[in-house]
Amino acid sequence: MPLKCVCGCCGALRPRYKRLVDNIFPEDPEDGLVKVNMEKLTFYALSAPEKLDRIGAYLSERLSRDVARHRYGYVCIAMEALDQLLMACHCQSINLFVESFLTMVRKLLEADKPNLQILGTNSFVKFANIEEDTASYHRSYDFFVSRFSEMCHSSYEDPDVRTKIRMAGIRGLQGVVRKTVRDELQANIWERQHMDKIVPSLLFNLQDPTDSGSPGCEKESPAELTERCFRELLGRAAYGNIKNAIKPVLMHLDNHSLWEGKSFAVRCFKIIMYSIQSQHSHLVIQQLLGHLDANSKSSATVRAGIVEVLSEAAVIEASGSVGPTVLEVFNTLLKQLRLSVDYELTGSCDPYCNNKTTTDQERQLQEAVIKTIGSFANTLPIYQRAEVMLFIMGKIPVPGIYPALGSPIVTERYESSNMLAALPSSFLEPLLSFTLMEDPEIRLLVLSILISLIDRHQNTHKFTFLRSVILSDISVLKLKVDKCSRQDNLFMKKHGQRLYRHIFLTCSEENSGRSHYQALYTLLALLSVELANEEVVVDLIRLALALQDLALANDERLSLYNRCAVHALSAAYLSLISQLTTVPAFCQHIQEVIELRQKEVPYLLPEDIFIENPRIMCVPRVPESLEQVEGEVLFQQFQIAEVLGGSGYNIEILNTPFTPQITDEDRLSKRKSIGDTISLQMDMDPRYSPEREQVDCVCVVSEARIQSDHVNGEEQEREKRRLVVERFQTAPFEEIAAHCGAKSSLLQSKLDQIFELTIRPPPSPSGSASQGQTPTRSVPVYEMKFPDLCVY
Repeated sequence: MPLKCVCGCCGALRPRYKRLVDNIFPEDPEDGLVKVNMEKLTFYALSAPEKLDRIGAYLSERLSRDVARHRYGYVCIAMEALDQLLMACHCQSINLFVESFLTMVRKLLEADKPNLQILGTNSFVKFANIEEDTASYHRSYDFFVSRFSEMCHSSYEDPDVRTKIRMAGIRGLQGVVRKTVRDELQANIWERQHMDKIVPSLLFNLQDPTDSGSPGCEKESPAELTERCFRELLGRAAYGNIKNAIKPVLMHLDNHSLWEGKSFAVRCFKIIMYSIQSQHSHLVIQQLLGHLDANSKSSATVRAGIVEVLSEAAVIEASGSVGPTVLEVFNTLLKQLRLSVDYELTGSCDPYCNNKTTTDQERQLQEAVIKTIGSFANTLPIYQRAEVMLFIMGKIPVPGIYPALGSPIVTERYESSNMLAALPSSFLEPLLSFTLMEDPEIRLLVLSILISLIDRHQNTHKFTFLRSVILSDISVLKLKVDKCSRQDNLFMKKHGQRLYRHIFLTCSEENSGRSHYQALYTLLALLSVELANEEVVVDLIRLALALQDLALANDERLSLYNRCAVHALSAAYLSLISQLTTVPAFCQHIQEVIELRQKEVPYLLPEDIFIENPRIMCVPRVPESLEQVEGEVLFQQFQIAEVLGGSGYNIEILNTPFTPQITDEDRLSKRKSIGDTISLQMDMDPRYSPEREQVDCVCVVSEARIQSDHVNGEEQEREKRRLVVERFQTAPFEEIAAHCGAKSSLLQSKLDQIFELTIRPPPSPSGSASQGQTPTRSVPVYEMKFPDLCVY
């Protein structure tokens, strides 16, 4: 029999699925897939799904043979047939077919030809978009993660081909992510071994500015495709996967020194913060803080880059989502601030590695840290901001030693419409106590903080000019003034007298300078603009007149310059408040006194005493004495009271002298550090409780009725606290131990009485013991024997 007849006979005996597969391939590969025969193969696969795995295996065999023989036209036809079978049969037993399909894709990805790699990638992406009915427990995508990551780093000579390969790799990684995150039973793509390949590959293409895509072929560049893929990856990350997704980003930025440029690092974390679920954003912040700690000994530019990223992330982060460890965030930043100051003083970040640093670099880092602290504080709810500022102040040492830590920039972005919430008692009282400390830099810092907190309409800069000159018409300043709200009235009713008292005592400090008096003027001006009602206006005028009396008193503590400065402060403020009240007679009296001073005693005005340019005038023009300061050059209290009373103001309190005295508690605050003062205020003040805060805001009428009793109670509480503090500071240890031992003895005696009542025998039913019978001893409860059933 001829050979041709033998072959034809054997062909007829071949399995049907093989004949159907062979029929889809034309004699000339350029003719493409035979569509009619492909429809027959598809119908057969749908009719006999148990044959699907054999069809896949045979197609895989043919494809491997064609790849080896470089018959790439038939390779494309085989992959097209596989794609159509996948799309048609995915609703049935696709698992029988997938293994053969992935084997063929692997063959193409391993080939040297870029076109075959791209062809295999396109087929895998189509497969990744198919939702399978049943999960596969044994399927592995490790090879595809590694190969697609390698393609993302392609260095092919032809730039157009290189771009196509890289984009194919990016799409392949996107397909792997889509395929695996959809099914929990599949391979966990979030494991570190996978993320360490996927994330750096994406960042490499996101960073590379040279690839702009193939003209006419690709609609987007590798960087644009990478960003879209990166966002999709992060958007699918669950709570437990955030760490593994962020860690490779940090390592990539470290390995390629990308923190120093800042722009790329900021761009990366902006993508991260906008892509992840909002409730997980605090985890990113924690990762950045931990990385900042790990790089404590790195160069200042690296640390500044990380801090800059933190600042941008805090702005993006939703309000109040810093996370459960709010104070830990600020503690880490303050720690870095302190380290930076130390490095600035020593000139080295790590003396063992000879890692030098410069003052300019550390100063830039310090400003970045302070800005970041403000950014984080601005994301917090109002009730937490005061606690955070109190915590920050407790960490700040003396500004003379660590000058960068004394910056008031921390409060620049602190905004609140409710002063009761912005300045609660737990924060305001320790803050005001700092105004009495001996260090003038601390006092100036606290005044700056108060100014930043009270200024809600950005009026501070408008008062800068008035601090050195008196204007006859303040309308040119265009001050922003709103009507005082109910909350503001409650705040001033609760804290106003304490504020006036500390302003007065701060003016009494002998080592205050021009900056202190100008800051005090700004504080008084802001109180008048932000929080003043008619009652507050009268109180502030009374305070200004009391400052004039302070300057007139022959107090040895105050120098002539200080007394002149207090006079100038009083004059500048009365000029402002008189124009704000718009009482013509009041304004006229103040203006007449100022004009007379300009002629006779100009050293009692800010123009002379607050010298702005010390190079022109080395010292202020201070007289030898102030004995001649009297009469018409002084503001007259009775005349002011008369004109205000005629305009409807309640001047009863204006006729009462304002003479606050420094107490023992104030003297104690002057000696203590910031941290000790905060601790003392928080530990010993019985008003540091939410219940008391709520009671204070219940009703203004009730508070007015008990105001006198409250003042007496405050004095008693203050005296009691002073005695406790004095005892523990001055008493010998034996006396303190004896005192505590007496308390313990008293407590023990009370417990003994309770135990005696517990073990006392129950009364007799007859009311008394039988005559001549000795009463039996009662057994204590803890010595009684109970049946096993009664014990559990």
